[in-house]
Amino acid sequence: MLLRLVREHDHSFSPEEIAIMTAAFQDALAVLQLKNREDPATLLVARAVFEAAKNGERDPIRLRDAAINSI
Repeated sequence: MLLRLVREHDHSFSPEEIAIMTAAFQDALAVLQLKNREDPATLLVARAVFEAAKNGERDPIRLRDAAINSI
């Protein structure tokens, strides 16, 4: 879901940045206990991680927290 957002918005991230974003996304889903990837809240989490990263955030904890706080 997160990678689909990156592709749809044609935003370029390095492989390392993608790995950080993915880890933050997965951590946020675990904290929020979101297991169903079809849950609309999952998309909100992915968008929050993407937006924070697009705005320059690279710290995985802050990316995760931004996603959690978006719900």
